Amino acid sequence: MDVARAVIEAGGRAIVVSKGGRLEAYLKQIGAVVVLLPVHSKNPYVQFKNYYALRALIRKEKPDIVHVRSRAPALSALPAAKAEGVKTVTTYHGIYKAGSALKRWYNGRMTTADVVIANSDYTRDHVLREYDLNPAKVVAVPRGVDLKKFDPGAVDEARKDKLAQAWGVDRSDGRTRFLLAGRLTRWKGQTLVIEALWAKRDELVDTANVEVIMAGDDQGRTEYRRELENLISLYALEDTVKLVGHCSDMPAAYSLCDFALAPSLEPEAFGRTAVEPQAMGRPVLAAKHGATAETVEDAVSGWLVTSGDVTAWADAMRVAALTSAPARAVMGAAGRARVHERFSLETMCAATLDIYRSLLT
Repeated sequence: MDVARAVIEAGGRAIVVSKGGRLEAYLKQIGAVVVLLPVHSKNPYVQFKNYYALRALIRKEKPDIVHVRSRAPALSALPAAKAEGVKTVTTYHGIYKAGSALKRWYNGRMTTADVVIANSDYTRDHVLREYDLNPAKVVAVPRGVDLKKFDPGAVDEARKDKLAQAWGVDRSDGRTRFLLAGRLTRWKGQTLVIEALWAKRDELVDTANVEVIMAGDDQGRTEYRRELENLISLYALEDTVKLVGHCSDMPAAYSLCDFALAPSLEPEAFGRTAVEPQAMGRPVLAAKHGATAETVEDAVSGWLVTSGDVTAWADAMRVAALTSAPARAVMGAAGRARVHERFSLETMCAATLDIYRSLLT
């Protein structure tokens, strides 16, 4: 969507092929051509039909570049583009696990493009380890954050008050608030944070008076949500930890809190929940692995903490809670400057268009 808009703003045409969805109307509004095909399907017969439909579309529209953004469409779109002599680009948005030779082959279709974009240096290194590729062919272009949306100055007090009321948060109580944003799934580290609060309850809860808000949908993982609720009850942390469910206003959510937590137990391929709070001027405590080790500058825009280490996380949260307001503001400003420089939508789109131009010269 963002790259399509950038192509149009640069004077080009954007043709988006997908199964359709909630962004279809927006794409048409910005001037993109939307073509509906079941490119998400892995069914061999559907893929066969997609291949010929895409070849016909390429002959009709004569695009300069075919950019594929996930694995299933790559099965038909990349061969179709190559058959018509059109340059190709793919984007790796994550780390694809391969438990079998067939799955590895399926994942590897993305690497057959002329240029492979990885959404972080961590993802790029993974692709190069897994496949025998020319390193020059694989380019890291970090995911971009919308700095107009994630702008501290754009969030008024009314938005924060509305969210605080919905969450049962008293903005005047002087507590230090941490926000852990992410769907409720074990590897996102919610249990780790609860254990850290219990491990140093006297310092974090009784003395520092912290509050942790966990914002995210359980997406049907009701057993895990019950496990979290039971753990909160067992440790008598009902006044400290809030499970607030899905949040549709993340800029206000970050503004309502002092720090963000990104304690993923597995490495993130990019990890927007470590970048978006920095855009909002909030220091981040992030697991020291994966792409979050690239997006958070340790002791400058936040803290990098040993993954899965309860004591390390308890200590890091204590350090953050005791950090003075002026020091927090300095870290927040450093984080926002970092996102402006490296992780904005404009930076991502400009880098992508530069790749397109390089293929056409």
